[in-house]
Amino acid sequence: MNKIFGHFIEEPPTKEKLFLEFSPELLPVNDFWRNNNLSANFIADFLTTFIIKKDDDPINIQRQLEVKSAASYIANELLENAVKYCHQASQFPITIKLYLDRNKISFFITNSLSNLRAANLQGTIYQLTNSNLDDFYISQLEKNAEDEYSTKSGLGFLSMINDYSAKLGWKFQTIEERPQVMCVTTMVELIV
Repeated sequence: MNKIFGHFIEEPPTKEKLFLEFSPELLPVNDFWRNNNLSANFIADFLTTFIIKKDDDPINIQRQLEVKSAASYIANELLENAVKYCHQASQFPITIKLYLDRNKISFFITNSLSNLRAANLQGTIYQLTNSNLDDFYISQLEKNAEDEYSTKSGLGFLSMINDYSAKLGWKFQTIEERPQVMCVTTMVELIV
């Protein structure tokens, strides 16, 4: 059974794309976690070479830095969530797919989740899509200040929306019945 939330499209109609796949059985989570920022920066460097022309115009240089920063932040947040919440026992790979268009970048990251984590994420998504985002953002900041170990704040998603005007969507699918394991694909669309 598939469940879709938010702004989710299956696959953008573009020829420019990058796919990366990480196998949980080959790289322990702690090692992946340490290298997560390297992966996000690689993705951002890759994207900016296609999105913005390099020249000496200060406006273009500034815009390239902005796109690179946004892409690095979004890729890092998506990879961190995928690694932090993946269902390691299922050995399901973490994949990130990027689609490039003239004026937008679409990020798709897929990972496995336990049924409980999928339900928690769906609760966070419900709040994201049915709340005043400014009020929800302040509320989540306050909750995080009270409980620094909170694992379901949604602050990364809120930052993508508030700071980068990104559109987000999610697709949930069951991949194993016993024990039930879900697959979630998070989509982030960034206008550049």
